Amino acid sequence: MALYPINLNISGKLCVIIGAGTVAARKINALLCCAPRIRVVSPELSAGVQQHYDKHKLEWIPRPYQHGDLQGATLAFALTDCPAIQEQINTEALELGIPVNIGDNPQACTFQTAATVRQGDLLISISTGGGSPALAATIRKELELQYGPEYGYLVKLLSLIRQRTVGQTTSQEKQKLLLEKILRTSVLDLLKEKEWAQLHEKLFEILPQEMNVASLIQKMREE
Repeated sequence: MALYPINLNISGKLCVIIGAGTVAARKINALLCCAPRIRVVSPELSAGVQQHYDKHKLEWIPRPYQHGDLQGATLAFALTDCPAIQEQINTEALELGIPVNIGDNPQACTFQTAATVRQGDLLISISTGGGSPALAATIRKELELQYGPEYGYLVKLLSLIRQRTVGQTTSQEKQKLLLEKILRTSVLDLLKEKEWAQLHEKLFEILPQEMNVASLIQKMREE
């Protein structure tokens, strides 16, 4: 099954999760970094979900699913162990036009979650279309070793540079040339070790004179 990749802004949006087992805990862990409102509907909570509830990171409705529980949701997750309830959730989601993830039936999902590597604003997603989550997890671990936190800093640095060149007729070409220069130097290693003073010196050599390197470094350190 061919899936269309898309990144959603769900900050402040309601995500409803029916079920509160170990799978729900994993979904919640992935959702939390995107700052949505999370509502869990389940008679009980697993330990993984309970810890988030105790920290007031989600709303809990302590009962089984009822028709109408998906009202107002941006995303829905059907994560119970009852096929009949899973089907009811799917039906309601389709009626309301809400994208739904069916935990035990990839073919019925209107969206699937991918294995991800997240370093700051760098997001790498891996999907097997539901065919082999284990393979996706294996590839994710390999990518985590290859793309460490320094790549999150690199994205931030390039974003700051881009902000300072947006509107210039040669901005895209400038950004490309600067990226090539940066990747040919020790900048990535300096970001990895957070060697800010040495990074300042290196960027001063690379960047155009009109760039305020001190300001760039300060912005980097605020993150």
